[in-house]
Amino acid sequence: MSMIPSFFGNNRRSSIFDPFSLDVWDPFKEFSSPSPLSRENSAIVNARVDWRETPEAHVFKADLPGLKKEEVKVEIEEDSVLKISGERHVEKEDKNDTWHRVERSSGQFTRRFRLPENVKMDEVKAAMENGVLTVTVPKTETKKADVKSVQISG
Repeated sequence: MSMIPSFFGNNRRSSIFDPFSLDVWDPFKEFSSPSPLSRENSAIVNARVDWRETPEAHVFKADLPGLKKEEVKVEIEEDSVLKISGERHVEKEDKNDTWHRVERSSGQFTRRFRLPENVKMDEVKAAMENGVLTVTVPKTETKKADVKSVQISG
């Protein structure tokens, strides 16, 4: 997620501040009319993702508490966009139950990240453990520039 908002329109493909983020900041989002996905559901809808780059790979970690791996999808779109999506279903209500508070979130979420060119798309791996999804996107080996000595005459 881009930490810096884009002030240059709703172009979801690029941001002048974060070229890899597809998130678009909307300053009026909080004031919009109520939607089926209310603020109570925002925790899963706005799944938090960390993205770090190591010398070998790009590593994404998403907090998805309470979700099973079968409820989460990891996809590569357009050969350059990592898409993490899923859904947590609302618990079935029993007519005899009395609910005092509902704080756990439910609903769908989707997060997209534009990947740099130096990745191996065919070697992406994902694992889910204790509610944390880890997606590893290996980097291609960068060829070191050949250094050639030039004889100095004179």
